[in-house]
Amino acid sequence: MELSRVNQLSYEDFVSTFGNVVEKCPIVAAAVWARRPFGSMDALEDAISDFIDALPESGREGILRCHPDLAGRDLRVGTLTQESLKEQANVGLDALTSEEASSMARLNEDYKAHFGFPFVICARMNDKPNIFRQMRARMANGRAAERERGIEEVKKICRLRLRDLVHADARVTL
Repeated sequence: MELSRVNQLSYEDFVSTFGNVVEKCPIVAAAVWARRPFGSMDALEDAISDFIDALPESGREGILRCHPDLAGRDLRVGTLTQESLKEQANVGLDALTSEEASSMARLNEDYKAHFGFPFVICARMNDKPNIFRQMRARMANGRAAERERGIEEVKKICRLRLRDLVHADARVTL
């Protein structure tokens, strides 16, 4: 879709189209719709990032809680969003060995018990071995640092999902 078309979308169509660029958080798309017209992809990305950054800690943690466990229950029962399914499958999280699956389940549970929200990483910018390494390494972070790290990962995921929907080089004259 061209950016000029994005700027013409009705509220309902905008939220329907961009409602999952931040996992299961259509409120983000709803909030940034009013910031149209966007002069560039950067402006659209910045609007989303600014909205997220303006949220209180509880709101940012809420965004993290909307993310599914990697290779978790939602993957097994088929309730992942299409975007998450594709992202997890592309790095092989849908085809773990039984040992890897057990390790992933334990890491997910340990992480959530420690931080209170799921582990979030931009799977498209990592591979399976690095995801496992990051899950272990990030357990050493403090809660505030890990919340911010998770939000930075959310923004990476969002950026890539936006670029799947809108031509990256699109610019419009305002």
